[in-house]
Amino acid sequence: MTVIRDGEARRSETPGGVMTTFASPSQGGASRSIWRVDAKPGVAGPVHDFDSEQVWTWIGGAATVELGDETFHVAPGDTVVMPARTLRRVLADPDEGYTAVVTAAAGARALATDGGDYGVPPWIA
Repeated sequence: MTVIRDGEARRSETPGGVMTTFASPSQGGASRSIWRVDAKPGVAGPVHDFDSEQVWTWIGGAATVELGDETFHVAPGDTVVMPARTLRRVLADPDEGYTAVVTAAAGARALATDGGDYGVPPWIA
């Protein structure tokens, strides 16, 4: 059994916010990755894709999720299952931003809109 203490959680900062990895293959040897996203108010994430499913649950703030041809407005308690190979973008509420907990398969790879491979993000590795 592996215990990952709060102070040992890996934090990855991007222009849009902070991803805090709770467990991943390189952090605890987990077969799935789980992390928290704290997005700054008004941030629009990039349009991108993943090669595996992701499950997002909002625990604070609000967001608009563009997933394939659909758009969803989400708030605390809402969960969005994002299928693999489906373009997505998450836009943070302009006043509050958002906090979400996300899980994906270990080694999930981010993909460009043209299918180019960005690799495994550090919060999933």
